Amino acid sequence: MHPTEEDLSGFFGTHDTERHLYDVFAGRILEEFPDTRVKVHRTQISFYHRRLFAATWLPVRLVRGRPEAYLVVTFVLDRQLDSPRIVESVEPRPGRWTHHVLLAAPEEIDDELLGWVGQARQLAASG
Repeated sequence: MHPTEEDLSGFFGTHDTERHLYDVFAGRILEEFPDTRVKVHRTQISFYHRRLFAATWLPVRLVRGRPEAYLVVTFVLDRQLDSPRIVESVEPRPGRWTHHVLLAAPEEIDDELLGWVGQARQLAASG
């Protein structure tokens, strides 16, 4: 299941930079993991393999020190990552760490990020 152009246009509206970042991110995910299901919700676009393993969303307010236009990628791992790329990580339940990464340029969608998302996909598939 993949979102329609109408779904994506409705989600992104006039956020062209963020839409481009999403297209690059989703393209890389679907290239690497073609059986991924993608669903557009009101506040996020979710990526599934058995369970949710990643999501992208638009920031809801301006935050000082952050880029003017960016997309947030969220994924869950069984450990906390220590990287300057992680802008926030929380443990909503024991052994499950939710991580947030900001994407402001297509080159930030690199092997490191895709590796983390791939690990999140494995975790979601395992139970």
